[in-house]
Amino acid sequence: MYYVYVLKSKIAKKSYVGLTNNVKRRLLEHNTGKDTYTKRYKPWIVIYFESVEDRVKAREREKYFKSSRGRRFLKQNIFKN
Repeated sequence: MYYVYVLKSKIAKKSYVGLTNNVKRRLLEHNTGKDTYTKRYKPWIVIYFESVEDRVKAREREKYFKSSRGRRFLKQNIFKN
């Protein structure tokens, strides 16, 4: 099982979309500075995730969230205040 997740920075107006097979471990990696982009804006919180059958489908879903249509979906459904 794989997961597509969306993180939100607690200190900046930044978000991050990724995929993993372990959301807790991946969040810990982001918050300990193991990634170049995310270490600048830590700490991060998971604001959304969904499970997907396999890595190929997870990658397709991640690409969707990074597209203009996917960003619009996230803005309207996940980031709305």
